[in-house]
Amino acid sequence: MPATLETTLHRQLKALYAGPEARVEERLEGFRIDAVRSGQLVEIQHGSLGAIRDKIARLLKSHAVLVVKPLVVRKTLVKLSKRGGRELSRRQSPKQGSLLSLFDELVYFTRVFPHDNLTLETPLVEIEERRYPGHGRRRRWRRDDHVAEDQRLLAVQAVHRFRTTSDLLALLPPDLPPEFHTGHLAEQLGIRRWIAQRIAYCLRKTGAAEICGKCGNALVYRRAA
Repeated sequence: MPATLETTLHRQLKALYAGPEARVEERLEGFRIDAVRSGQLVEIQHGSLGAIRDKIARLLKSHAVLVVKPLVVRKTLVKLSKRGGRELSRRQSPKQGSLLSLFDELVYFTRVFPHDNLTLETPLVEIEERRYPGHGRRRRWRRDDHVAEDQRLLAVQAVHRFRTTSDLLALLPPDLPPEFHTGHLAEQLGIRRWIAQRIAYCLRKTGAAEICGKCGNALVYRRAA
């Protein structure tokens, strides 16, 4: 699916957030803005937050900005015979995201978040992705030999809003010790240690947590005052 083409999913989210009164596809300070509503700029970003980091940092100097980062928690894969062709099958993707997937993106956005003019929203979405066979040298269509034709919104499970470091800290387990390391995070969240390390990095870089010591080779953190 070429990055330059707007997906149905993007159009659906833009319509959902813009509403009937917003101006869409506005040009402002050399940038294209998805929507402008009640003095707030709305930017919907399916790709990496790092790709819009500099753009958002510049806009925040003089504008209130809402960044919408959808997180896919359920995906239906629709196999097509060819581009624009008939549907052959559909199945659920084994890959499922969660709200913690936000930290995978926030790691590239810590120089921007938090900011007084910034609101970050993460709708947890169920989508449908329509795929057709690739045109490489492979004679048989393998699972990884495909082109995504389009993505469509099926449902929004929930929407989470983040404005301050307290909003990030609310994602931590309630029984987390006052001083913790990434082993505690991994165990209580049921995730791998390297994912916990990424979460800790984001907490530290955004000012939500600070290093207060070491336990062996592991850094020990505590919530920032």
